[in-house]
Amino acid sequence: MDVKIGVQHSPRELVIDSDLTSDEVEALVAKSLTDGGVLTLTDEQGRKLIVPVDRISYVEIARSEPRRVGFSS
Repeated sequence: MDVKIGVQHSPRELVIDSDLTSDEVEALVAKSLTDGGVLTLTDEQGRKLIVPVDRISYVEIARSEPRRVGFSS
């Protein structure tokens, strides 16, 4: 899944490619928002992204699409 996180007072969004399903990501975001702590996600290479939930503007969850190579008609 491609996950994009908008952060308050930041012109760029955080983008992470995760092995989790959209339902799993949504559950993590919802749990983090109710706990009031931080949202922690791990990408496919094992890197962790930690964001304080009080700074999150939005979270966009989209299916990863493989890059297309070549020409098609």
